[in-house]
Amino acid sequence: MHDHAADPATEAFVAHRNLLFTVAYEILGSAADAEDVLQEAWLRWAEIDLAQVRDPRAFLVRVTTRRALDRLRALRRRKEAYVGPWLPEPLLTSPDVAENAELAESLSMAVMLVLETLSPTERAVFVLREVFDVDYDEIAEAVGKTPAAVRQIAHRSRKHVDARRPRHVVSPRQAQAALASFQHAVETGDLQGVLDVLAPDVVLISDGGGVRSAALRPVTGLAKVVRLLLASLGDKEGTLTGEPITVNGDPALLLRLDGEIDSVMALKVEDGLVTGIYFIRNPDKLTHIAAATPLTLT
Repeated sequence: MHDHAADPATEAFVAHRNLLFTVAYEILGSAADAEDVLQEAWLRWAEIDLAQVRDPRAFLVRVTTRRALDRLRALRRRKEAYVGPWLPEPLLTSPDVAENAELAESLSMAVMLVLETLSPTERAVFVLREVFDVDYDEIAEAVGKTPAAVRQIAHRSRKHVDARRPRHVVSPRQAQAALASFQHAVETGDLQGVLDVLAPDVVLISDGGGVRSAALRPVTGLAKVVRLLLASLGDKEGTLTGEPITVNGDPALLLRLDGEIDSVMALKVEDGLVTGIYFIRNPDKLTHIAAATPLTLT
């Protein structure tokens, strides 16, 4: 791209880049694919006569959504052949994302997995309307539907997500306290520490993508989850360390083995206990987080 100060097209694109990336990521669940979509949107934007564009933000959101929808339909076919559970690519987020409650919740691993159960069009409509408050006419242009149809899709998708989204709100202090306890237990192999921080009905979902060892279906219940954690983390040769981070607005550990990134564990915390563990082991999903700067609201 060119010098921002000298190029109005680049200036406008950069001003909306975080928004466009987040729209693409929430539709796709993949930071790498979202970056590709942004590149395609930029190439389209660079061809446009800016004098003909009344609202650059609306235009860019429309182009980004269309490109993301095309890619999502292709991704769906890849996911059908995926080995084991599929989890979203972890997205490094800064603490200020939590200031926007709708955005923080929609980025969470729990809600991102609910979005996976929507059709591509339903997902795009939900993200644009419920997360970014885009008006129905703009969404209609982006997804190729009438405004009336979009209203119906928005209602249906909101009802679907509301029925499945987590009900408990946890304070940042509670989340960080649970993360610190979990980190200590993981790093020291303290069995009692693990037991104390996990809820009785905890669920662990691990994503190895057929490349790294992982459970082929969700593991439910304290005893089974503890066994799997101890087996996964205890058989490593070398020094395992955990770095507290925030991914998708959730407390998480970036696990390193002898300094090299091994995996990410994102936690769902309710009432001070960990009720969900999202264990991303597929190395293809960890390349972005190694070099990423946290997503912010700016």
